[in-house]
Amino acid sequence: MRLWLTALLAIVRREALRFVHQRSRFLAALVRPLVWLVVFAAGFRAALGLSIIPPYQTYITYEVYILPGLCGMIQLFNGMQSSLSLVYDQEMGSMRLLLTSPLPRWWLLLSKLLAGVAVSILQVYVFLAVAAGFGITVAPLGYVALLPALVLSGLMLGSLGLLISSTIRQLENFAGVMNFVIFPMFFLSTALYPLWKMAESSTILRDICAFNPFTHAVELLRFALYQSLNGWSLLWVCLSFALFFGFALLGYDPAHGMTRRRKGG
Repeated sequence: MRLWLTALLAIVRREALRFVHQRSRFLAALVRPLVWLVVFAAGFRAALGLSIIPPYQTYITYEVYILPGLCGMIQLFNGMQSSLSLVYDQEMGSMRLLLTSPLPRWWLLLSKLLAGVAVSILQVYVFLAVAAGFGITVAPLGYVALLPALVLSGLMLGSLGLLISSTIRQLENFAGVMNFVIFPMFFLSTALYPLWKMAESSTILRDICAFNPFTHAVELLRFALYQSLNGWSLLWVCLSFALFFGFALLGYDPAHGMTRRRKGG
């Protein structure tokens, strides 16, 4: 057990150092959601005319409504950035050395996920602090209740990035794949508008949004901010995490996945 904890702390420390040395990554993680919060929210609010937001049936501003979606955006981009570093580690050979250590493969990959989740949670709370400076706040206990939801959503989104990185052969191919995943997941979700608003436009798009795992990650965060629990979203996020992580384990099997890709390349 001591060896397992040592490996976890070493991986978390390595990810933290990488994050510290990449200040542009931290700034991008803040600027991106702040642009949506401060600039685009005004136009979306006028276009959608939202004042009563189900399921709370209370008057809230549009900026408060999209706050959980922007937190999810931070975690989504962070998960993709973490998986980008994994692709780089594969090319350099350090990932293979890590996975051939005596510790279980699932624990090593889970440690990578937990390191990325820790970084994303830091980014989210800094973003929420900046948003509070603009007067966009929720109840104090909502920030506390948000923490476990952030851990679960971060694990789910991080495992998706882990799965994607297990299928990429070259670093140059990752950017296109990342954009192909991020933007459909974000815009076809409840991050910017309620599900019932999407249903007014298209039933098919509404069904896609309802099936999107990112939608349920956002709803889990949204309910947590209001000190409530969305059981269906919790179940969906946990199932998605198990599915993504399970396939990522297969993809990172040194005896099968990575060897087969190298022969195919």
